[in-house]
Amino acid sequence: MFKTISLLLLSNVFMTYAWYGHLKTLSSKPLWMAIALSWGVAFFEYCFQVPANRAGYGIFTLAQLKIIQEVITMVVFSVFTIFFMKEPLNRNFFYASLCLVGAVFFIFRKA
Repeated sequence: MFKTISLLLLSNVFMTYAWYGHLKTLSSKPLWMAIALSWGVAFFEYCFQVPANRAGYGIFTLAQLKIIQEVITMVVFSVFTIFFMKEPLNRNFFYASLCLVGAVFFIFRKA
């Protein structure tokens, strides 16, 4: 379980930078450069994502694995937004987080 979550966390750091980091670091460069850099970074995201899913699939159901991924994505994205992009969080992040807590509750409860 720890291995899966750790790998998902690392994967999300790379994914978040690949998807959004170029908006700050390459905004004055041609689009093809941003795409090339993002693809290069996304390679490392997959190097963590695929093993995370393989390690976690026997422990978690596929739906649980996906919800864990989404919660980690929101946490990493929030930290990235505040510290890298220097954008303030607003109340909507809190509401979105509550929705994710609800998703976690429903996906992990016994049917």
